[in-house]
Amino acid sequence: MSWITVTLIVLAGAAFGIGYALRAMRSRKALSSAEAKSKQLVEEATRQAQAIAKQAELEAKEHLHTLRQEFEEKTRDRRTELSQLEKRLHQREELLDRKLDLLDRKEKDLTERDRQLAGRTQALAEKGEQLDKLIAEEKEKLKTVSGLGQEEAKQLLLSRLEQECRGEAGMVIKHVEEETKRDAQVVAKRILVETMQRCAAEFTVETSTSVIQLPNEDMKGRIIGREGRNIKAFELATGVDLIVDDTPDVVTLSSFDAIRREVAKQSLERLMSDGRIHPARIEEVVEKVRKEFNQHIIQEGEKTVNELGAHGVNPELVKLMGRLRYRTSYGQNVLVHSKETGYLCGMLAAELGLDQRLARRCGLLHDVGKAVSHEVEGPHAIIGGELAKKYGESPEVVHAIEAHHEDVAPTTLYAVLTIVADSISGSRPGARGDTLENYVKRLQALEAICDSFSGVEKAYAIQAGREVRVIVQPERVTDLEAIALSREIKRKVEGSIEFPGQIKITVIRETRSIEYAR
Repeated sequence: MSWITVTLIVLAGAAFGIGYALRAMRSRKALSSAEAKSKQLVEEATRQAQAIAKQAELEAKEHLHTLRQEFEEKTRDRRTELSQLEKRLHQREELLDRKLDLLDRKEKDLTERDRQLAGRTQALAEKGEQLDKLIAEEKEKLKTVSGLGQEEAKQLLLSRLEQECRGEAGMVIKHVEEETKRDAQVVAKRILVETMQRCAAEFTVETSTSVIQLPNEDMKGRIIGREGRNIKAFELATGVDLIVDDTPDVVTLSSFDAIRREVAKQSLERLMSDGRIHPARIEEVVEKVRKEFNQHIIQEGEKTVNELGAHGVNPELVKLMGRLRYRTSYGQNVLVHSKETGYLCGMLAAELGLDQRLARRCGLLHDVGKAVSHEVEGPHAIIGGELAKKYGESPEVVHAIEAHHEDVAPTTLYAVLTIVADSISGSRPGARGDTLENYVKRLQALEAICDSFSGVEKAYAIQAGREVRVIVQPERVTDLEAIALSREIKRKVEGSIEFPGQIKITVIRETRSIEYAR
């Protein structure tokens, strides 16, 4: 074999080895590339899985938040419904209490009537015994009388008995008639009052409360104050009942006196806007609002007088007319009623060819006595006439005021026109409601009874007449005398006025010591 052949064989072997080595290298490189790609795919799959897991977690949290909000809204609605239900139940409970009180009064009346009937029965039995005794005595006397026959004696006895029986029967009949009329009047009045209370209960609530909107629920806590000192100071300064209940962002002011309620409303609104709510600030704001409110009353009176062209009215009468803006008569606003009566008087006077301005003046001022009727004893017509005379009104106006309820007999056409216009304004459908007037008069009488005692500075009827707070002068009434005073007020209230349920009488004696550091 030649060396060429050997060389070729060697070269062929070398080429084969080199080729094998190259294929091996390519295989390893391909394997390495496949491993890298698979590793990359695994990492990418892991990242995607993590992203999907995070997305799912976010969606779950968002769904949970939505469910929580829906639950809270449903819970809030349910609480509101429960609050309203509780309020209705409370109102029904008060209605049942009133009905129970009514039944108790009726039961007492029936017991008293039974007692009176038993007394009358016993009295009649005693009179029957006396009559039998008199008959026996008459028979004995007739036996001793000479010159009378049996028939004559019998006729004499019968005539005497007839006269005595007629006298006794007449007295009994008269007594029974008087008592029946008196009982019938009492029963009729009670039936009418109860009927009016049932028909006008909602109206009474409407005209004796004011609702105040709060900026937020936290304001309720600030109004109440620590241990309730702010709300106590507010009620003491204004004489108005401040009701804080579960109704959101709302408090209620309750008082039968519209002037007190309006002063309390403006004071509370100022305190909330100012932000400083504490007892000293409350007293300061209430006093400031009360002074400003007096100016507002004067402006109301001037506006009314100018509307009806009643020029030259004394400033004191103008102020009293402004006070009528916050007085009601059987549920009818007295100032509106006075303006309406003035216009009606003017229209009637125009038809009759009389002085329209004078007629309007009579109608406008006819109820001015109601501005002070709760402070002065007597009919408001007579009080109004005296005020008009005192402040320089003409005799025609004074007489029309005094005669508009016929406390004085009307003698002029203007007085008759005032009576007619007053009746038209008050008797139109829906103008008046008797229940509110009776309710207000009862509360005013309650305050007047408390004010009549010596040492009392001021008395406020609150809680719809179920409580009266009496503030006494500490330098005139001691602590022991305050206890005795509450008992005396209780006895006088029980003997003077009729009222359902019970009345809580609270006597407040407060001593203050003030010094100024300079």
